[in-house]
Amino acid sequence: MSSTPIEQDEWTSVILPSKGWVALKLYELWEYRDLLFFLTWRDISVRYKQTVLGAAWAVIQPLFSMVIFSVFFGGLAQMPSDGVPYPIFSYAALLPWTFFANALSNASNSLVGNANLISKVYFPRLIIPISNVLGGLVDFAIAFIVLLIMMLVFRIVPTMAIILLPFFLLLALITALGVGLWLSALNVQYRDIRYAVPFLVQALMFASPVVYSSTLLEEPWRTLYGINPMVGVIEGFRWALLGTTPPGPIIFVSALAACLLLVSGLFYFRRMEKNFADVV
Repeated sequence: MSSTPIEQDEWTSVILPSKGWVALKLYELWEYRDLLFFLTWRDISVRYKQTVLGAAWAVIQPLFSMVIFSVFFGGLAQMPSDGVPYPIFSYAALLPWTFFANALSNASNSLVGNANLISKVYFPRLIIPISNVLGGLVDFAIAFIVLLIMMLVFRIVPTMAIILLPFFLLLALITALGVGLWLSALNVQYRDIRYAVPFLVQALMFASPVVYSSTLLEEPWRTLYGINPMVGVIEGFRWALLGTTPPGPIIFVSALAACLLLVSGLFYFRRMEKNFADVV
């Protein structure tokens, strides 16, 4: 009994499972850019759907955290704040931290939350966690306006270093995406990850200079502290906006750590991608 081979034409694409460490194929992100835009917009529009306060939650979360930190750490513990009023000192750190924490939480659960889409149609799976991270930029922009108002109230003028602010935001985005790629791929295989993420985020917050300054550490420990990429992000934000102590070598250490997280996360995600549709 003979079998007739399936004829293929120029409109037929054959998708074969990858083996070992595969190429990243980042060019596919550009080919599917419309889908990336759609999923990002969907994430933004659905996030506060049927909520009473809507997008105000983007401000409420860091604002209430600022009040709590100001009372306990700035008031009772008398935590030093590099000569800046503690409320704005903490809010300037909570701004990038809240973006990172929300992006990490959303990205880690993104594949499981889109199981029906993944199992029915082919597209670059990288688009899903990326869209969840990009969606948080809108919340960041809203909360950033509140920071500018606070700076006006406290009569704080940004330094010339503010031109580097997009770089620090990009560093936060790279860090969130790098960790998010690792956790999202692991979460498909091990569903315990979604329960561990809140504890991870909480631990990372106290391991980052959100309620305190990295200047409490002496060299070379302060520079080594930059292995946590969010250290460079937070200290960079404060320096660029409030004129606090320059982060110095911390920036280079944090940038290197963030890039390693992203590259390793991309390769691990692509390696595990072939199993997503079967396991999720």
